[in-house]
Amino acid sequence: MIRTEEMILNVGPQHPSTHGVFRLVVKLDGEIITEATPVIGYLHRGTEKIAENLQYTQIIPYTDRMDYLSAMTNNYVICHAVETMMGIQVPERAEYLRVIAMELGRIASHLVWWGTYLLDLGATSPFIYAFREREMIINMLNELSGARLTFNYMRVGGVKWDAPDGWIEKVKDFVPYMREQLKGYHNLVTGNEIFLNRVKGIGKYTKEEAIQYSLSGVNLRCTGVKWDLRKDEPYSIYDRFEFNVPTRETGDAWARYQCRLEEIEESLKILEQACEQFPAEGDIMAKVPKIIKPPKGEAFVRIESPRGEIGCYIYSDGKKEPYRLKFRRPSFYNLQILPKLLVGENIANMIAILGAIDIVLGEVDG
Repeated sequence: MIRTEEMILNVGPQHPSTHGVFRLVVKLDGEIITEATPVIGYLHRGTEKIAENLQYTQIIPYTDRMDYLSAMTNNYVICHAVETMMGIQVPERAEYLRVIAMELGRIASHLVWWGTYLLDLGATSPFIYAFREREMIINMLNELSGARLTFNYMRVGGVKWDAPDGWIEKVKDFVPYMREQLKGYHNLVTGNEIFLNRVKGIGKYTKEEAIQYSLSGVNLRCTGVKWDLRKDEPYSIYDRFEFNVPTRETGDAWARYQCRLEEIEESLKILEQACEQFPAEGDIMAKVPKIIKPPKGEAFVRIESPRGEIGCYIYSDGKKEPYRLKFRRPSFYNLQILPKLLVGENIANMIAILGAIDIVLGEVDG
């Protein structure tokens, strides 16, 4: 008879495969996980409390640093909340620039996930290819905003700067190039039998469990729930574009992989249409007061970030700083299901399950 002893293993917070400063305390019986406890907060900066002492425009750079892989969507959600409270009509040209920036950011975010997930599983080449394409996107966003990661590009009422000459053409040219690279990604990884054996059937949960745990984004759609706020509760100008919402039924790591790669294809469709429809001229800022003071009251808005549903709640008492500000951060909610997924699993599957959730710790900790 084989006798085993319980072992406690610390995974992180320094381990690169924890995707940030995230610690996971794992109890093992042999190689089987019996308990997993996430330990978060290493990156906590008190963004929401700091915001109570800042003017609304000053809060925008702080949103960049929550989910730093999709800073444009974070910029948008705070601006959208204030605009909703003040009834501001954003100029059409600014809305197109916002959508193009957000969808480029969505593709870049999924590329980072694809490359790092494959690196977690032991494949190095996909990481190099993913960052090659991401670098092209980062260069375009750099031309637009003047920054490479934390963009601080959007403003209440519009955007900080107009697109430089020839920039829209660069985005147009990128679309067919990226489509071609996606084919290469599928040839390299998607049909690889070693990869399929690592991700099929692991980290599996049902549609009901996904809803109970408040999962959103790909982590919800991989169970067959066709829910995307760009389609179901359209904001900005998303109702002008034709695109699909990728779903799968199996709810495992393989399903999440397929959904994310298909989402890149759908974002390319949106970019293509947005570039075609882009207004030749127009304002990039609405007429807003120099010091923004939303009327007394409250507002909650939500949008679809690369990791799921990000929401922004603001309570205003009529001053230039919010009385209360709260973000609904998708990574924080999506991470909740991890302990359930790990119990009973082999330790070898732990990183594959964690990586498939796609968390960003700046957003988990806030």
